[in-house]
Amino acid sequence: MADTAQTGADPVTSEKRPKPEKQPKSVRVVLLALMIAMMLAMLDNMIVGTAMPTIVGELGGLEHLSWVVTGYTLATAAATPVWGKLGDMYGRKATFLTSIVIFLIGSALSGMAQDMGQLIGFRAVQGLGAGGLMVGVMAIIGDLIPPRERGKYQGMMAGVMALAMIGGPLVGGTITDNWGWRWSFYINLPLGAVALVLVTAVLHLPKKRSQAGIDYLGVTLLTVGITSIVLVTTWGGSEYAWTSARIMELIGIGVSSLIGFVFWQTKAKEPVVPLHIFRSRNFTLMSIIGFITGFVMFGATLFLPLYQQSVQGASATNSGLLLLPMLGAMLVTSLVAGRVTTNSGRYKVFPIAGGVLMITGLYLLSTMDTGTTRLTSGIFMAVLGAGMGCLMQITMLVAQNSVQMQDMGVASSSTTLFRTLGSSFGVAIMGALFNHRVQDVMAERAGALGSKVTEQSAQLDAASLAKLPAAAREAYQYAVSSGTHTAFLLGSVVAVIVLVASLFVKEVPLKGGPQKPDAQQGEADAAPMPIVEAV
Repeated sequence: MADTAQTGADPVTSEKRPKPEKQPKSVRVVLLALMIAMMLAMLDNMIVGTAMPTIVGELGGLEHLSWVVTGYTLATAAATPVWGKLGDMYGRKATFLTSIVIFLIGSALSGMAQDMGQLIGFRAVQGLGAGGLMVGVMAIIGDLIPPRERGKYQGMMAGVMALAMIGGPLVGGTITDNWGWRWSFYINLPLGAVALVLVTAVLHLPKKRSQAGIDYLGVTLLTVGITSIVLVTTWGGSEYAWTSARIMELIGIGVSSLIGFVFWQTKAKEPVVPLHIFRSRNFTLMSIIGFITGFVMFGATLFLPLYQQSVQGASATNSGLLLLPMLGAMLVTSLVAGRVTTNSGRYKVFPIAGGVLMITGLYLLSTMDTGTTRLTSGIFMAVLGAGMGCLMQITMLVAQNSVQMQDMGVASSSTTLFRTLGSSFGVAIMGALFNHRVQDVMAERAGALGSKVTEQSAQLDAASLAKLPAAAREAYQYAVSSGTHTAFLLGSVVAVIVLVASLFVKEVPLKGGPQKPDAQQGEADAAPMPIVEAV
């Protein structure tokens, strides 16, 4: 148990703490800067994805197209836990500012790329910085605002996420059409500059400098393990068959590296991911829930626009708007969950409700066919969005509430990493099932023509779809609805894990609110009250 002088917890007076005061204006300015940085990390892929056809048209290298995304994803996933640990060791402000600078350097270089190889390399630099953006935002909020008050800001973070998902494709298309694809990267520079200035001028956190060295062996093992896993989920079933020698090699390297990493973390003096944080039942459960939430959410955002464009005839240009029912429900539910959590200090009901709604929403989406109306699919999406809104920020809130202050960074980075890996697995596994189902149905319904149409990819753009004969087009629409049925049905089965895990969550009082004197002493998962000399 941490010393009370160090943590600021006073067991004698803990139940007489005054109610938290309204956050000063300077804190709200810092939160604005953090939200801008968070938007940078989330908006980038959405904007760049829209610009990719134009980029390939100018730079060539279509065979390397997937690496523009994969390079960014690999670098982000590998860097995420390292940024969290660096923040714990050397101070969160300096680490966060460094990650913003690296991200902006990568953005500028990506905009100046002259060939596909340069673009892939510069996107990896961007990814290294992006790994620290989300972690920095979550960890600094964890420092500034006690968990009991943090629920108020869930809606703000959910709103940024919704804005990025809806606005990203629209902004990306507008920028590419009017200014050129290079401004898809340059647009990050003014936003990043504003975040840098605000954070530098207003954010004041206690300065600390750890004498401990960086666990280079742990970083290397973790990077190799994560890279192998992401490559397996990215290449498996597309670039290489799941049973191919290359995929088997990557699985072997990934598993052995991660086993070696876990073993080394028990020996390292300053481990990258201290294993003791997983002794907290709540933290472990939140990591599992975060993984499944990432699995479901990114799978849904991939297949829902595809279904609405291919089957319901929606415009690809407004693909972000197609997700509005899901994202709007997610935003509203997140706001309600945050307010209730802040007022009552109780939160266990939300993971349970989120699990139920997520299972229900995914099952309803799996029932969609070629005759499903947009209104019906919108209602189904809203149910799924309400479930995700109950989970998105609660997982981070409970995870941070379950660790000591000195582990805030690694707790934030580990939770973010599990969600990132979950999204990678979700897109890969649901995508493989979808593609396999579409190709099978096309072969059954359209014969040799169907097989030829989908031999390269089971996903056709609007232009390619319009060129198909009527019979092949109808077969493809039926195949897409069948493929989404399989993908969402798998998602609903996987989401059961969220509900089961939520039932075992222990509702530990959130720090920052009134507690009984014996609550701090009796709860094994409870962490000390954070004290931060903020702004």
